[in-house]
Amino acid sequence: MKSRFLFALLAVLATAVLPTALATPALAQAQAQQEGPDYAQWNKVASRVEKVLAEGKASTAAFDTLRGELVDWRTRFLDAQNINSARIKTLRDQISALGDPPAEGETEPQEIAKRRAELTKQLNEAQAPSLKAVEAYSRADGLIREIDQIIRERQADQLLQLGPSPVNPVNWAAGLTAIRGTLVEVGNELSSNWENPNARATMRSALPVTLLFLALAALLTVRGRRWMEMLSVFLAQRGRGRGRTLFSGIASLGQIVVPTLGVVLLAGALKSSAMLGLRTERLAQILPILGFTIFTAGWLGGRVFAQLGVSRAILTLPPERRAEGRFNSWIIGLILALAMLAQEVSKVETYSAEAVAVLSFPILLLAGLMLSRMGQLLLAHSRADSAESPEERPYRNRVAAFFGRAAIGAGLIGPLLAAVGYAEAGDFFVYPSILTLALMGFLLLLQRFVTDIYAVLMGRDVEDPENGGDLIPVLIGMMLVLLSLPVLALIWGARIADLTELWTRFTAGYSIGGTRISPTSFLTFVVVFTLGYALTRLVQGMLRSTVLPKTKIDPGGQTALISGVGYVGIFLAGVVSVTTAGIDLSSLAIVAGALSVGIGFGLQTIVQNFVSGIILLIERPVSQGDWIEVGGVMGIVKDISVRSTRIQTFDRTDVIVPNADLIAGQVTNWTRQNLTGRVILKVGVAYGSDTRKVEKILMEIGESHPLVMVNPAPLVVFQGFGADALEFELRVILRDINYGLSVRTELNHEIARRFAEEGIEIPFAQRDIWLRNPETLRERPAPQPPGPFLPRQTAEPQPEPLADLGGDADADGGDGPR
Repeated sequence: MKSRFLFALLAVLATAVLPTALATPALAQAQAQQEGPDYAQWNKVASRVEKVLAEGKASTAAFDTLRGELVDWRTRFLDAQNINSARIKTLRDQISALGDPPAEGETEPQEIAKRRAELTKQLNEAQAPSLKAVEAYSRADGLIREIDQIIRERQADQLLQLGPSPVNPVNWAAGLTAIRGTLVEVGNELSSNWENPNARATMRSALPVTLLFLALAALLTVRGRRWMEMLSVFLAQRGRGRGRTLFSGIASLGQIVVPTLGVVLLAGALKSSAMLGLRTERLAQILPILGFTIFTAGWLGGRVFAQLGVSRAILTLPPERRAEGRFNSWIIGLILALAMLAQEVSKVETYSAEAVAVLSFPILLLAGLMLSRMGQLLLAHSRADSAESPEERPYRNRVAAFFGRAAIGAGLIGPLLAAVGYAEAGDFFVYPSILTLALMGFLLLLQRFVTDIYAVLMGRDVEDPENGGDLIPVLIGMMLVLLSLPVLALIWGARIADLTELWTRFTAGYSIGGTRISPTSFLTFVVVFTLGYALTRLVQGMLRSTVLPKTKIDPGGQTALISGVGYVGIFLAGVVSVTTAGIDLSSLAIVAGALSVGIGFGLQTIVQNFVSGIILLIERPVSQGDWIEVGGVMGIVKDISVRSTRIQTFDRTDVIVPNADLIAGQVTNWTRQNLTGRVILKVGVAYGSDTRKVEKILMEIGESHPLVMVNPAPLVVFQGFGADALEFELRVILRDINYGLSVRTELNHEIARRFAEEGIEIPFAQRDIWLRNPETLRERPAPQPPGPFLPRQTAEPQPEPLADLGGDADADGGDGPR
């Protein structure tokens, strides 16, 4: 458990050092290219490892040592696979230049056949070292996997190993005897050193330094943390500037550094006293680690469950629950320190299994209890959300609820397993769960720290409620979560060798279709594609703002040209980036052909719209700004993309029309060739009106409007004799059909005015009703007695009372039926 905790604390340093440790110097690579590995020595090492694996009796530490040696050899073989790579490429190009080899039964010219044989021989000789390196790499990789499997199996067996039960009273005596023996040995060491004249002389000579260290240790440990806490509160409540909360958080780190330094001075004072023996000196060495654990736990709890006014709230809890969280954090720090101390003492004293089980069980029981209490606080935070259903709660609160339930479950299961005798399984449930909660709290603090820094850089107040909604801090937070995954793996029992193995395989790359894709090639692809994409956007911007406005190309054509340049540029950027990254597309041709079948069936509509969009951009039957009508939708074309076209209707709504409808369907383009268009107004006059006079008036009205074209001139048509009126039509050609509605309105107003001045009546529909036998309506039926009273049924909905038939059905101004 101590090793896991140390791994978790030093994971950030391990992450920073790991790439440097795994990187191969350029000089060593060049030397490997020239000389190659020593295969004779490798065969000896491999044979020895195979023999150890066959016996299976080596310790886990011995297997780790052998594994490290194999990893070093595997790295050499991986580098050796590139020997003569340039020469091999040249020879292959030469052979391909000779053409395809003759088929069976055919011959080729003797000179070509001789040259092909020579080049093939040279190619085989050049490929021999790399092929040998590939075979050795496979052997080393297989041996490493066998060692990893053995170590994992041993870890699983140890986790499920049944030991003595700590609740069995028979084992209690062993625990008491062990702890009493340790205390006696420590007392004997101190008394022996005190009785030694040389030790006392050394102590007297170092007494001033010892007293100074003890005084400083007491001051920094007891008062130092309190001083740093007061400084943090002062900066948070009385500091000036937007970053006062940020500076307060940075200053709060002194609550770890200052008291830990005091513990280091305490350990130095104990060592300088010359009174320590073998056991007490080992305990003094781990004192700084124990102090760092306690103070880190207290600081983490103080920031996550901070008091209101000291720091912004991370968890939604009342003040009393926050105080409980801070107290629990200190207790958890003490428990972790006790657990590490007990483990170290058991190693020094070589306690029996019964003694270890009895001494570690109370610590584990307290740890499980505090873990469950932390889980309850997380559940209280998630329940403080006012959302009615779990689906409506923020994702962060749902994650907190999950971790809270998991912590409660682990806090109960771990001690129960340890009580039965599965001590390793109990530790596995409790201590990694505590460290996981600590890691989650630390990530929350880091996310808050990044958000505060971003707010200060953007010139906003750190305490602004809108902080945290920006994209950049969220992306950085996601990156922090990804970087914490190795630490989480170490907490839950993963070995550093497992992580280095994953990193090695990641840096080596993966083979896809005969092509090895590594992070270097992927990074090259991203950089080249980004540069190509930026260059494409730069060319598009130059065309849009500088070149095309000076040409006579219409706006729709300019948009089509700019879009075409963008598609071609992105396609070229993709091809160049793939080629530069060294990815052989020919090896992926079969896979691409198989995928094209699925695309043809599953993405048929999307591909059809894409091709239609390309046709629209090339032929331009519809351009941006055109007034079109398609599928019952009429409006102005606002944007044409490769998949769809956006049309803005006259009621200011956007309609997305698939491009396939514009190519395969019937489209009316009112303004494609020119802006002229015809408007037809139907007018009816009463019977008995002078038709020639009506025709003259309509002609004068049409000719007088400024948007009506003179050539062709307006036309008045006497359509015929309708059921209620004499029907006329005024047909005019407008210079700009976009003003058709406003022209129609103005002409109608002018027609109504002129007809009123000239006394011409515009009739409306009339009907005469004739009653064949009106005398029957005068016979009134005898009054009927009232029927039985039926009470209204409230179980069924009743219709609303209708308005009077003679009233307005839409009197309230709504959009009711008319």
